[in-house]
Amino acid sequence: MQRILSIAPMLDWTDRHFRYFARLISRRVLLYTEMVTTGAILHGNRDHLLKFHSDEKPLALQLGGSSPSDLAECARIAEGYGFNEINLNVGCPSDRVQNGRFGACLMAEPELVSECVAAMADAVSLPITIKTRIGIDEKDSYEDLAHFVDTVSSGGCHTFIIHARKAWLKGLSPKENREIPPLRYDVVDRIKKDYPALEIILNGGVVDLNQAEQHLKRFDGVMMGRAAYHQPYLLAEADRRFFGDNRPVLSRHQVVEALFPYLETELARGVRLHTITRHVLGLYHGMPGGRAWRRYLGEHAVKPSAGVDVLVNAARYCEESMHV
Repeated sequence: MQRILSIAPMLDWTDRHFRYFARLISRRVLLYTEMVTTGAILHGNRDHLLKFHSDEKPLALQLGGSSPSDLAECARIAEGYGFNEINLNVGCPSDRVQNGRFGACLMAEPELVSECVAAMADAVSLPITIKTRIGIDEKDSYEDLAHFVDTVSSGGCHTFIIHARKAWLKGLSPKENREIPPLRYDVVDRIKKDYPALEIILNGGVVDLNQAEQHLKRFDGVMMGRAAYHQPYLLAEADRRFFGDNRPVLSRHQVVEALFPYLETELARGVRLHTITRHVLGLYHGMPGGRAWRRYLGEHAVKPSAGVDVLVNAARYCEESMHV
C-alpha cells in the first residue's frame, strides 16, 4: 500500500461523508477514519461505525484501545468490512482518551503497545501501523522515542506515522497540543536515519503540496491534517505529483456535480444535508466566490427541508461571484 500522501484521522471531521467527498478530488491519497474505540465496535452498532462506500478506498481504520485481545478482535471485524490497514492511536492526548488508557499515554508503555501490535498482526493479514508523537510530558528524549520504536517494531509494526510534536498529557487541551509544543522535524529525521528499514511517515504542520514534496526527500510519506480538510482542493494535483496518475482532474464545479448522486442517496436514507455539506465548505477556499459558497450553504443547508437544490444554488452563486 502506498502511503506517500495521506489525510490524518480527525475526530468529527474525517467521517464517511468527508472521505467520499475527498475521494472525488483525489483517487490515490490514503484516507483514514476517525478514531473508533474497541469498546464501541465490540458493544455498539458496527455497521454505523465501520461501513463505508467502496469508492473511499484505499482506507485505513484507526483504532483506540489498549487490550491486545480486544484490538485483535476488532482488527478481525475490520478486515471483514474491507479496510486496507489498521492503525493504532498512540498520539491523542485528550483526557477522555487517557481515562480509557489509550492514545498518547501509551507511549509510556511501549511493551504493551508491542503486544497490541503483535496480537493484531497475528489476527489479520492487513498491515498494522502506529500513529504516535515524538514524546509525552518529561519522557521526551530521543532515547525514549528510540526505545519506543525499537520495542513496538519488534511486535511487528513496520510503519510509524510520527506527529513531530511532543504531547503534554496535563495542562494543554488537544487543540493546544496541536499548536503549542514546537515542531521537531529533526527528531523524526533522526529516527528515519537510525531505522532505515522502517517506513516513517511525517505528520504535523504540513500545509500544502510543496511542503509535502520537500519532506518526501527525507521521509517515506507525509500525512496532512487540517490544511487538507479546510482546503480540500489542494489535493487535486496530488495524484499527478505523487502517484504518477495523469488522469484528468475534476474542476471544483465538476466535484460538486459528482457529489449529487451521493447526496440524493444519503438524503433518501434520512441523512440531513448539512451533515454532508459541512465538509465541503472549503472547496472554493481562496477563490473569489468562496465566501458566497460558504455563506449560502451555512444559511440554507441547515434547514430541515434542505435538498440537493441547495448545493446547486450555492454553486451558481459562487460562479456568479467569480465573474463579477
